[in-house]
Amino acid sequence: MKTDIQIAQEAKIQNIQAIAKKIGLEPMDIEPYGHYMAKVDPKKLTPKAKKAKLILTTAINPTPAGEGKTTTTIGLADALSSLGKSTLVALREPSLGPVFGVKGGAAGGGYAQVVPMENINLHFTGDFHAIGAANNLLAAMLDNHIQQGNELKIDTRRIVWKRCMDMNDRQLRFVVDGLGGKPNGTPREDGFDITVASEIMAAFCLSDNIKDLKERLARIIVAYSFEGKPVTAGDLNAPGAMAALLKEAIKPNLVQTLEGTPSFIHGGPFANIAHGCNSVIATKAAMDLAEDYVVTEAGFGADLGAEKFLNIKCRMADISPSVVVVVATVRALKYNGGVPKESLNEINLEALEKGLPNLLKHVENITQVFGLPAVVAINEFPTDSIEEIELIRRRCGELGVNVALSQVWAKGSEGGVELAKEVIRLAESSEKKVQFAYDTELSIKEKINSIVTKIYGGEGVIYTKEADKQIAQLTELGYGNLPICMAKTQYSLTDDPKLLGRPKGFEVTVRNIKISAGAGFIVALTGEIMTMPGLPKKPAAELIDISEDGLITGLF
Repeated sequence: MKTDIQIAQEAKIQNIQAIAKKIGLEPMDIEPYGHYMAKVDPKKLTPKAKKAKLILTTAINPTPAGEGKTTTTIGLADALSSLGKSTLVALREPSLGPVFGVKGGAAGGGYAQVVPMENINLHFTGDFHAIGAANNLLAAMLDNHIQQGNELKIDTRRIVWKRCMDMNDRQLRFVVDGLGGKPNGTPREDGFDITVASEIMAAFCLSDNIKDLKERLARIIVAYSFEGKPVTAGDLNAPGAMAALLKEAIKPNLVQTLEGTPSFIHGGPFANIAHGCNSVIATKAAMDLAEDYVVTEAGFGADLGAEKFLNIKCRMADISPSVVVVVATVRALKYNGGVPKESLNEINLEALEKGLPNLLKHVENITQVFGLPAVVAINEFPTDSIEEIELIRRRCGELGVNVALSQVWAKGSEGGVELAKEVIRLAESSEKKVQFAYDTELSIKEKINSIVTKIYGGEGVIYTKEADKQIAQLTELGYGNLPICMAKTQYSLTDDPKLLGRPKGFEVTVRNIKISAGAGFIVALTGEIMTMPGLPKKPAAELIDISEDGLITGLF
């Protein structure tokens, strides 16, 4: 069996100008990065009155068994294209941290991939490096301001801005810097986030244009003064220089699927820490360029990425998906039903029955909380039995849930036709718009409670004393009317990654509250969630290599 990277490397990739032509772009409308990648300047695009319909792909809670959400997104787009529909894909860019950590690549799989796969996974067009540079410029300007006299009277014990890098490195979570005497700065506790957890990334992906980006950057809170007043990037006169570093990065990246469907890949905030969606700029550009459909995805399950896509991104960007695809696998549902990873290839209808409530909760979130049409995509694995697939179809059918089998990993667009036809049927028969899970005018605690009870299915919320204090402070400072971005484990509907399936009667503990004023939301940290991951015991980096003739291997 061929690996993902072998399939990608054997593909006949079209010149990027041919891909651009499919969506009405001339050679002068794109800025090529080699033969197969290009930047598209959104300022050159003419907004359309009638925009393409947006299709959102989400999933059940992820498991070690894998769900194939990106693969399904890409395969669905190819299938829509094969049915004669003008379609664009809009995805996030992979982070080097997960690529070298657990995933080993994040550009789809099998015969449903975006290419050139190696470039997309490794550096791509340099967007993440630019975002990291802008983040660290702000950190340098902050510490320099303190070193040069501290006119803003910044309390060095209340600096909240961290440096960042696009790599999993637990060693840098907490550091002490500024050592070595007065010429080297003020000694203080510091730390690093991974670039995809930086507020610059979140603000970047929610911006409409460079002007909006500069305004968001100016609002970023970096510290508090001795009087307890917020100190912003604007106070440090940093936004102009930061935005200058992001001048090229803000342009969406155009690539293609294995079957030549045009694809925008742009931005990449984590969904268990930030809002987990590609950029607003790329999404809106895709909706203007495609005639029929734009297929996008949100990170992890409908309790995380999709919840934030709908409550945060759709609210800010004034967009709404026409249909939501919920990806599930037989293996992942059996895992949620208590089967250990090493036994997932064995037929087990009893465990599958036990795991199905997790899938149905995610569907309920989409249809009952957000009021949108949904279809379950059963992402087929070679080890799945007919009995298991039919059980999922039957149980979903009994509850009126739409289901389609997806075989895109093995068959590409041909394996996604059933799913594509169901998506078209739902999209063309419904004009529903997203209903938000809460009103932003509610209090911070009321909004968090709405997410926990409506989306997670919990009983309520417990707050630490520190979180209570932070909520009171942010409310007093006038930030209480912002949407909520929950930082929670992706593995469970709860804040405990070990509670699988569809737990009931639980409470979620909020241990910390912080403001992302530039992004425009309040972050509620739960459980043991971290903003700088570490590498696993056997990182994917150990398997990645390059030959003397430049052929990369090991990216799965």
